[in-house]
Amino acid sequence: MKLLFDFFPILLFYIAFKWQGIYVAISIAIIASTIQVAYSWLRYKRVEKTLLITFVIIAISGGVTLYLQNEMFFKWKPTVINWLFAVICIGSHFIGKDPIIKKLMGGNLSLPDAIWSRLNAIWVCFFITVGAVNLAVAYNFDTDTWADFKLFGMLGLTLVFIVAQGFYLMKYIKEPEKPQAK
Repeated sequence: MKLLFDFFPILLFYIAFKWQGIYVAISIAIIASTIQVAYSWLRYKRVEKTLLITFVIIAISGGVTLYLQNEMFFKWKPTVINWLFAVICIGSHFIGKDPIIKKLMGGNLSLPDAIWSRLNAIWVCFFITVGAVNLAVAYNFDTDTWADFKLFGMLGLTLVFIVAQGFYLMKYIKEPEKPQAK
């Protein structure tokens, strides 16, 4: 359910884009993101930092795009978000005790500190790469192709990355020991 909640503005943006074009889609994305933040606050009395950061970037880039009637500002949004996450991951090495990836996933995995640092660095590389690929698509293809890439290409890249990460982490995950039969 959380996954659907997280993709709510993206999905509505894509549907609105295919139906009415980029400027209506951006308006829908801003409204959907506002609803998402409000719902989170009303239901849980808190808003996750990533959701809040994404909302602010959608509101600013979308607002500037609508005001100036220049879609490139909104096309930069995925790059800004990914590069901001890369900076946060890098900064977590210098601020605080553990890399942010450990803080996010540590409850589910028990890994040596060196592996957490490596995993954090791998995420940094992923965020930088996806941001750069988004810019390449935004500047070299039409808006329709960019919208398809934003939904399907970025989602596909993320899923492939997460599966590859799972294979990388498998060697560090230990099976629980079974009690010996007497």
